[in-house]
Amino acid sequence: MSDSFDQLVHGTDEVLTGEALRKKLALGRPLRVKAGFDPTAPDLHLGHVVLLNKLRQFQDLGHRVLFLIGDFTGMIGDPTGKNVTRKPLSREEVAANAETYQAQVFKVLEPELTEVVFNSTWISQLGAEGLIRLAAQHTVARMLERDDFSKRYREHQPIAVHEFLYPLIQGYDSVALEADVELGGTDQKFNLLVGRQLQEQAGQEPQVVMTLPILEGLDGVQKMSKSLGNFIAIDDPPAEMFGKLMSISDQLMWRYFELLTTRTPEALAALRASVDAGANPRDIKIELGMSLVTRFHGSSQAEAAREAFLNRFQRGQVPDDVVELALAAGGEGLPLPRLLKDANLVSSTSEAIRLIGQGAVRVDGERLADAKQRFLGGHTHLLQVGKRRFARVTLS
Repeated sequence: MSDSFDQLVHGTDEVLTGEALRKKLALGRPLRVKAGFDPTAPDLHLGHVVLLNKLRQFQDLGHRVLFLIGDFTGMIGDPTGKNVTRKPLSREEVAANAETYQAQVFKVLEPELTEVVFNSTWISQLGAEGLIRLAAQHTVARMLERDDFSKRYREHQPIAVHEFLYPLIQGYDSVALEADVELGGTDQKFNLLVGRQLQEQAGQEPQVVMTLPILEGLDGVQKMSKSLGNFIAIDDPPAEMFGKLMSISDQLMWRYFELLTTRTPEALAALRASVDAGANPRDIKIELGMSLVTRFHGSSQAEAAREAFLNRFQRGQVPDDVVELALAAGGEGLPLPRLLKDANLVSSTSEAIRLIGQGAVRVDGERLADAKQRFLGGHTHLLQVGKRRFARVTLS
């Protein structure tokens, strides 16, 4: 049991409580391990995979995963970390997004040990009276302990009443499913603890809460999110997935290795040491790209994606239809954002600055991060924004 406990807590941010998890593992029966995913946007991304990997670890030890699709809570919208009220989604939007989740989740989880459930199944049966009784089990003062709610309250930002229902319904899901363990990101801690409270009030043994680190998106700053556009979907085409992984910073690369691969701390330390000794970080990043593309698309697709990337960026191959144009640089040269705008690769300099910050801009195959960099006349440069926008510009 000690080995399984150590394996399960490895890589987590917090376990509430470790003692309770040990006791549940000692029961000798498969545990019911719950994780909820609100289908607020189509497709699962690598940020979700951090959680899915831990669920798969539970399955490898014989436990049963309750993959909860929050088709009811998705219509509310998780207020966690939001400074404004989220626009609720329609039932049709949620249903369409949920369908993609079901199609993708088994790229990580074992179907035989996974139960896909929808919280509308039991929440719809509560009715108005049931929701009122549920709301009576929590106080406004307790809700305002949440950082996002308290901040909005202090700043006189609106908080809709229905937003208070979100953590209550998420907690009630644990009661309905009789969950032994619930997993979530560090930003979900408040909601997960509500589940423990409601289970205790319902006479159930409170679930163990496990929080996991949140994966940063391609910008290396904000969490990976489809709404922020800084994501890698697990259904991205192989070449696109590989290219996105190669675009992340050298520092962020280690975070992705740690949270998304099975590399041991010792193996990662060896890779870091090789870079310190002079190895090219790009070569290590290729290992990361190959590992993840192989996982979701197979080794042959990963090899093809690697070749396509090397041909385009390291061997100088570019699309045949690259636009060529001439621009006047002036005496002081053109700053990079202005260069991208004048080359019609972006709609505005503000968009250019944002994309530069996200690592989406390359000049002559090199990713640039300095929006203040200037380019003088007398040179020709190959500009690239994202995966598909190219221009060859001659400056005079």
